[in-house]
Amino acid sequence: MNKSRKYGRSLHAQISLGTTSDDRFMPNGYVKAFAAMNGLVLTEKLDGQNNCFNKHGIFARSHASPSHHPWDKPLREKWNLIKNDLKDLEIFGENMFGIHSIAYSKLASYFYVFAIREGSNWLSWEEVKFYAALLDFPTVPEIKITTKLKTIYTDKKPENDLLEKWLVCNLNMHWTESVKTAGLLGGHDPNTKKHCSEGFVIRNIDGFKTNDGTIKVASNEFNNLFKLVRPKHVKTDVHWSKTWKKATLINYDKYNWTGYKYLSYNK
Repeated sequence: MNKSRKYGRSLHAQISLGTTSDDRFMPNGYVKAFAAMNGLVLTEKLDGQNNCFNKHGIFARSHASPSHHPWDKPLREKWNLIKNDLKDLEIFGENMFGIHSIAYSKLASYFYVFAIREGSNWLSWEEVKFYAALLDFPTVPEIKITTKLKTIYTDKKPENDLLEKWLVCNLNMHWTESVKTAGLLGGHDPNTKKHCSEGFVIRNIDGFKTNDGTIKVASNEFNNLFKLVRPKHVKTDVHWSKTWKKATLINYDKYNWTGYKYLSYNK
């Protein structure tokens, strides 16, 4: 029986634009709380399906039972190779096998890790990268932080203005312009072919609990990470499961999970 819990709810930054009626925002004071952390990680948010590898199987968001969708096929094959090595680790990432609202021309893997949980603890980013490499997975593209949030934070200016300024310092453009680019993996609209990327995730570089009380959010909501998403980012509909198309890997070899080379702002 699967005893794991599903991935926590990630909240939007107050300046995020790609929200729906049931999305929730970070409360006031969140930028100050993140500026006080030892360090932050800024990653590109990929447009895939949230999946989890654990010793019990492959799971989608609910974790009620193992996922057996046709677009899970390469993940199930990978799970059979690593299931005995997972022990208490739960590997969360984006399943990129099926194209959603964004297609990518530089995919090196069908699975990009963004978080790892052990028990009730979410591992530090260094640990995430260590275990991902050990299991032969890439992590989601990381954007090098050249300006720390704590160096520009002040109580004398609106916190969302400071967040936007920090993003400009590290993206070299406003974040709403950045999501109109191809990002690091060659993102584009599969219909119009125009460049686009989904957004960004900012997380604590250290390990954390889903909710450690430093920011007042619900018990199932993260207070050590948040996201920014482009406007009108969801374009798939109820018919997607019948009309979905398979993504293509660079240097494609049938379900080859080894020897990948993926792009990173840190190179």
